[in-house]
Amino acid sequence: MATATPQDTADSVQALDNTRKRKTWLLALALLVVLGAAAVWAWHELYGRWNEETDDAYVNGNVVEITPLVTGTVVSIGADDGDLVHEGQVLLEFDPSDAQVGLQAAQAQLARAVRQVRGLYSDVDGKKAQVQARQAELSKAQENYTRRKTLAAGGAISLEELSHSRDDLTSAQGAFDTAKQQLNTTSALVDDTVVSSHPQVMAAAADLRQAYLNAARTTLVAPVTGYVAKRTVQLGQRLQPGTATMAVIPLDQLWIDANFKETQLRHMRIGQPVDIVADLYGSEIKYSGTIDSLGAGTGSAFALLPAQNATGNWIKIVQRVPVRVHINPEQLAAHPLRIGLSTQVTVDLHDQSGPVLAQLPPQKASFATRVYDSQLVEADALIARLIHDNSAGTSKTALR
Repeated sequence: MATATPQDTADSVQALDNTRKRKTWLLALALLVVLGAAAVWAWHELYGRWNEETDDAYVNGNVVEITPLVTGTVVSIGADDGDLVHEGQVLLEFDPSDAQVGLQAAQAQLARAVRQVRGLYSDVDGKKAQVQARQAELSKAQENYTRRKTLAAGGAISLEELSHSRDDLTSAQGAFDTAKQQLNTTSALVDDTVVSSHPQVMAAAADLRQAYLNAARTTLVAPVTGYVAKRTVQLGQRLQPGTATMAVIPLDQLWIDANFKETQLRHMRIGQPVDIVADLYGSEIKYSGTIDSLGAGTGSAFALLPAQNATGNWIKIVQRVPVRVHINPEQLAAHPLRIGLSTQVTVDLHDQSGPVLAQLPPQKASFATRVYDSQLVEADALIARLIHDNSAGTSKTALR
C-alpha cells in the first residue's frame, strides 16, 4: 500500500481550489447572463417596445417659388440669397412702360364707354319727347279729320278736302308709330340698367381691371416672411409667366419627414410625442414634437419610377412610409433649422388613443397670404372714380 507524499497532497489541494474557482466563475458568468437577459427584457418591456426611432428623417418646409404672372424685363432685384424678407416686400420690378400704356388706354376706353352710355340715356329722353310731339300731331290730325267728316256729311266742305284730312291723319299715325318704335329700340339698350351696370361700361371696366392687374403685377412681392434662396433671375432678363426667379422659405414653418419602416408603424398614432435630435446641433439640443400625419403611401409608390413588383426578378424590400412630425415652434425659434438637414427622431408609443389617419378635413387653410387682396380693391376704386368723373350731367336715376 502506497503512502501519499506531501507533493501529492499539495496537488490535490490545488486541484480542489481550481475546481472551486472555476465553479465560482461559471456561476458569476451565469449570473451576468441572467442579469443581462433581465436587463434586456426590462429595457424591452419598459422602453424598447414603447419607442420607435429612425435616422432616415430630414427637415422639410415650404419653398415658396416667386414666379411672374406677366411678361416683363427685370429692372430691379430687391433681395438676394440668404436675405430676410417680410410679407409684402418688393422682390422684383419689371419695366412698367408697356403696362402703364395699357392701363391708360383702358382708362380712356372706360371713360368713352361711360359717355356713350350717357348718350344712350339722352337719346331715350329725346325719343320720348319725339313720341309726345308725334302723339300731339296725331291727336290734332284726328280732331281735324273728325270735324271735316261731320262738315262733309252736311255738304259744307268738299270730299277732296276730307280726303286730304284723312291723308294727314294717316301720315300723323305713321309718324307716331315710327317714333314709338324708335323709342322702344333705344330704350332696349338701357332698360333695367344704370351707367355703372350697363354692359358696355361693365366690359370696359373689366378691361381696366385686367390692365390694372397687369400693371400691378410688374412688381413682384414676397407672399410670406422668410429667407431668399435659389435666386436665378438677373437684371435685364426678359421673363415669361411662370418662370422661376427665386424662392422664399419661411423657416418658422418647418417640419420633419421621418421615413419609418412599415414594421415600425403598427402602434404609431397621430398626436404621439416625438423627441428630435438634429445632426446640426448634436445631442446637446433636443427638440420636442408630435406626429401630425402618417403618409398615405410608401415612398417607392410615389417615386418617379415606381417599383414593378410583378416582374420575375422581384426581391422583397422593407418599405418605408413618410411620417410628418410637427416641431415645437419655440424650440425652433431658439435653434433654427434649415430644409434638408438630417435628424434622428424617437416616437413614444405609450399613448395610442389617437387615430391612424385624419378623421376630419381641415377647417381652415393651412397656409395663406393676403398681399394680393388690395389689388382689385384699388382697381375698383379707380373704376368708380372714372365713372363718376365722366357722368357729369347724368340724371340721378341713371347713376343709381
